[in-house]
This record gives sequence, structure tokens and C-alpha cells, in this order.
Amino acid sequence: MTLDYYRDYCLAKAGVTEDTPFGADTLCFRVGGKIFSLCSIGEFEYINLKCDPERAIDLREKYSGITPGYHMNKKLWNSVSTSGNVPDPLLLELADHSYDLIFGSLPQKQQADIRP
Repeated sequence: MTLDYYRDYCLAKAGVTEDTPFGADTLCFRVGGKIFSLCSIGEFEYINLKCDPERAIDLREKYSGITPGYHMNKKLWNSVSTSGNVPDPLLLELADHSYDLIFGSLPQKQQADIRP
């Protein structure tokens, strides 16, 4: 997985924006102003993604490349390795899951504005 591919994948989702609020090296993807993904621009080794708490535990047990979210709420966020020990299709599915969790937490009017 490359940063360019991942970035294009995220930006193709409805209502997604990107910014670097934590410094020039930390790229954040947001939907409705809320972060669903963070990663390093310089060293694209991990992606932080929100996850259902029960699923997060299950994933951490199955994949050595999925660990509690670095600098995040450990119950709700995972750090997912981009170095190949997590299959790319799973990584993208987890990005979708994170997006869906954040999108689902938005007020209905905001959801309707993003996805008419």
C-alpha cells in the first residue's frame, strides 16, 4: 500500500476532506469535520482507524500488524500496518468501516448533505 493510493482511495469517498492539524507530517482524513483516519506523510508505516470495540479486539488477536491506536483511544482506534502484514483489501475495508462509523455519528441533516 502506498500513501498516494490510500490518499486517493479516501478522497474518493463522499464528503471527505484532508488536512494536517497536528503538524506537517500527520495527514488526517475527515468526513463532516470529524477524523476517520490519520497517517504519517513521511513514514507511511501505520494508519490509525476507528473501529467497533469488539471487532478491534478480534482484529488485534488475528493480525500482528493491528495494534491499539497510537496516541488514540485504545478501545476505539487501531493502528494498522501498511508494510504488508495486513492484507491491503482488509486495510481498505477497515478504512471503509472507520468512515462508516464516523459518517453514522453525524446528524442526519449533515449526512443527507454529504450523501443526497
